[in-house]
Amino acid sequence: MSATSQVVFVTGPSGAGRSTAIHVLEDLGFEAIDNLPMGLVLRLLDGPALRRPLALGLDVRNRDFSTDGFLELLKRLSKRNGLQVTTLYIDCSSEVLLRRFSETRRRHPMAAGASPGEGVARELDLLGPIRDVADTLIDTSSMNVHQLRDEVAHWFAPPGGGPLAISVESFSFKRGLPRGLDMVFDCRFLANPHWQPDLRAADGRDSAVASFVHADPQYLPFFSRVIDLLQSLLPAFRSEGKTHLSVGFGCTGGQHRSVVMAEAVAKALAEAGEQVSIRHREMDRRKPDARPD
Repeated sequence: MSATSQVVFVTGPSGAGRSTAIHVLEDLGFEAIDNLPMGLVLRLLDGPALRRPLALGLDVRNRDFSTDGFLELLKRLSKRNGLQVTTLYIDCSSEVLLRRFSETRRRHPMAAGASPGEGVARELDLLGPIRDVADTLIDTSSMNVHQLRDEVAHWFAPPGGGPLAISVESFSFKRGLPRGLDMVFDCRFLANPHWQPDLRAADGRDSAVASFVHADPQYLPFFSRVIDLLQSLLPAFRSEGKTHLSVGFGCTGGQHRSVVMAEAVAKALAEAGEQVSIRHREMDRRKPDARPD
């Protein structure tokens, strides 16, 4: 095992966002293994040397999971030289967990024939001692999946060593600025498709809506200057060691103009070789799968 081996245990109550956190760590360059039986962890670490950081998902669904077993595992690994062990606990309030299970109608893994509320209470009680010793705790009670991704990246992205991930987001000013934006652009001066009866029900991903906004004489100069600005700043952000940049485009309803701009900018950056993700907040908030999992 190399002198810089890093292992992150990811745990927390069902429905809090543990699976999402695992996926984010994998995107950050970790080797990710979910639901590995605890009895195999030591055998895994006794094997060939780790070539990259390791993220292991452990929770009550593991067949040999126990609180005492998890704490004992941490104790044994803490005595190993050359191994950095971190416990990431994805937390959530019982009220929000219950609502999430009710919305998806999924059976809680600790409920069996009981109500989801009883399963949530049992699991939170079981995981309490692990929560108390966790190195990093992220509470997703008021987060969506995108905010959770940003938070995990904040804690675990390699400093100055990973690619600069760019997230592009559209939103409605009526609902306030999204959390964590680095740069915000106001698109409300562009021609508004809302006032076109045949376009009102569509959104900015529709080709007819995009064509309408593109036809505004102010669109192309605005788009070009935004791209020029971002491309001029990205090298400076990288040299500073920044690993994530969040850019927002807002309009009145978050459905037309901001979406058109976000789509166009994300596409241009991706075609330039950047690592880009896109989110349309006002559309995502209506989707049941937009919550952490």
